[in-house]
Amino acid sequence: MFGLGMGELMVILFIILLLFGSKNLPELARTLGKSMREFKKATSEIKETIDAEMTMDTKPVDTNGKTLELNSKKSS
Repeated sequence: MFGLGMGELMVILFIILLLFGSKNLPELARTLGKSMREFKKATSEIKETIDAEMTMDTKPVDTNGKTLELNSKKSS
């Protein structure tokens, strides 16, 4: 996991415990979880918007801004 061994992870967790205290750790973890969830939600919404824009059916427009007809059949 990230190139860290078990000893390094234990030291990091111990330092976090010393810095924040045992009473604040659950609140810190809860806040971190909520932040990650909101980030994933925003990321997926942006991805959906981009996908929708990319797949949107667009009509070709000429230089005057008029919509061009494709494959139009003229009736004689």
